[in-house]
Amino acid sequence: MKLGIIPTTRKGVMTERRWVLGFLKTIEAAGVESVWTVEHPIVAENYERRYSYSADGSAPFNAETEMCDPLEWLAFAAAVTEKIKLGTGVLLLPLHAPIILAKRVATLDALSGGRVLLGVGMGWQIEEYQTIGVPYDERGPRLDDGIAAVRALWTQSPASHHGPHYRFEQVHSDPKPAQLGGVPIIIGGSTNLAARRAGRVADGYFPHAISPEDFGERIAVMRKAAVEAERDPDEIELTVSPGAWRPDAWSDRGVIRAYADLGVSRMVMSAAEVRSNDLGQVERLVKQRQELLAVL
Repeated sequence: MKLGIIPTTRKGVMTERRWVLGFLKTIEAAGVESVWTVEHPIVAENYERRYSYSADGSAPFNAETEMCDPLEWLAFAAAVTEKIKLGTGVLLLPLHAPIILAKRVATLDALSGGRVLLGVGMGWQIEEYQTIGVPYDERGPRLDDGIAAVRALWTQSPASHHGPHYRFEQVHSDPKPAQLGGVPIIIGGSTNLAARRAGRVADGYFPHAISPEDFGERIAVMRKAAVEAERDPDEIELTVSPGAWRPDAWSDRGVIRAYADLGVSRMVMSAAEVRSNDLGQVERLVKQRQELLAVL
């Protein structure tokens, strides 16, 4: 079982160079497999309550929340680490131009020695789409089309793609990713639609804030979609963040075992669980999580 970690998103911490350097060195030395960033280009002051993981639609944002650009932060992480994988959990692909995104991700993968994991999703904040000028109702089709477009740019030279939203003919996009076949794409989202998308086109599935019972149902949907697409469902890697579903989930061995029994191969924790900037406490919590996962 692999352990991933999300850095704290407290204001002034993710951009505090000394803390970030210490954090990255600490988790890499401790044997953490991957570090994950999240994305919201903007947070509207009075956003429409569409967040589906809370009863009233309110997201876990507050005045102290700060989210860096996910790829820029991971580029910094790549430069000061050697082994740890670099994941987005998730990047909102429909808000990006696929040609530019493919170039940025390929460059990061090449310079990091093939360590990138591209988690993608649609997001829920309609104000982000309005601000950037992307139709909110098109986010699903744009996600599917964008995945196909970036993969074409990573694997073909010259590359061509003719989709409903993105089209190009006989173009070159270099560098290519270091990973043969392109960077693994991981689908976020806890709906049946996201599960089917993961089964059809993804290398991994990482739903947010999901119970073991609901995850089991989504995995069945994902596997059925994979078989229908003539893909091997066992090759789709499963990732989960127990604490995103229930804050005390990590302290419940039964819950962690239930996720493992579903075939999950990576669990992601948050450095924010420490509730301070003390890297010694982060290291101790990481070791506790590793000890728990080691006996599953």
